[in-house]
Amino acid sequence: MAAFNLTPSDPSTFILTGIPGLEVAHIWISIPFSMFYIIGLLGNFMVLCVVGKEQTLHKPMYLLLCMLALTDITMSTSVVPKALCIFWFNLKGITVGGCLTQLFFLHAGSMTHSAVLVTMAFDRYVAICNPLRYATILTNARIAKLGLVGLTRAVLLILPIPLLLNRQPFCANRIIPHTYCEHMAVSKMACGDTTLNKTYGLVIIFVVIGLDLTLIALSYSQITRAVLRISSKTAHQKALNTCTAHICVMLTSCTPFLFTTLTHRFGQGIAPHVHILLANLYFLLPPMLNPIIYGVKTKELRDKMGKYPSRM
Repeated sequence: MAAFNLTPSDPSTFILTGIPGLEVAHIWISIPFSMFYIIGLLGNFMVLCVVGKEQTLHKPMYLLLCMLALTDITMSTSVVPKALCIFWFNLKGITVGGCLTQLFFLHAGSMTHSAVLVTMAFDRYVAICNPLRYATILTNARIAKLGLVGLTRAVLLILPIPLLLNRQPFCANRIIPHTYCEHMAVSKMACGDTTLNKTYGLVIIFVVIGLDLTLIALSYSQITRAVLRISSKTAHQKALNTCTAHICVMLTSCTPFLFTTLTHRFGQGIAPHVHILLANLYFLLPPMLNPIIYGVKTKELRDKMGKYPSRM
């Protein structure tokens, strides 16, 4: 039982409180948390297995879906298991090293996820605006390289955050009112000057995420222009349908991320438990919904996924 009695005075430990104000409801809150997490894991692993086994799905679009599934698994797994340990077993202690590792994986996964969404927007742009050159512009090898660039960007830009925090002296009060180690929450635990940490984190959000959203917006502005030139209503509808799944995924991912990020820094009037619940939804809803969205909207994937269970 010693693991249950960790205190903030332990110099190597932070205390994650879970959801402040809703401690008595932790068990009930854990039910949707665990259900969403399990459904998300099953859905994303199903996508990975089906695309991996089916040669006909070895195409750029489905390779991007696998990348999206991997980032979803990484983000949710970096947060949800620890949250469930808090809810079920009151295991609130986390080492400083474990906290910074969790911080790195959830933020690097989030940035890689954003890069994948940009690449998917470019994929849709080429498919609609240059359909005859699609096979030559977007090969599997080129998509893999773009994915590697997105991962490298995330690692190089996020790595300084835990490294800078690791050099900070932390105060005696090491209680983090959250279910996971978020950058700003950990920065508040430091006794030293964290201006560089906070400024760097803010710049990363507005520059990188702003750049990604701008590139996505530019892709869709070109797609819209191309679609408006199509005279046939059937072709017009078909072109728009190819973008529906990607737009839905962007809305489920970007909306909670931007809301959580901005309210954490500027939404002082929002109740802490509301903010924390919404922050966790970013790691729960997209991983659960993305396989469903693409399974419903992509006929070829839907047909393969429907046949897969019967072969097992």
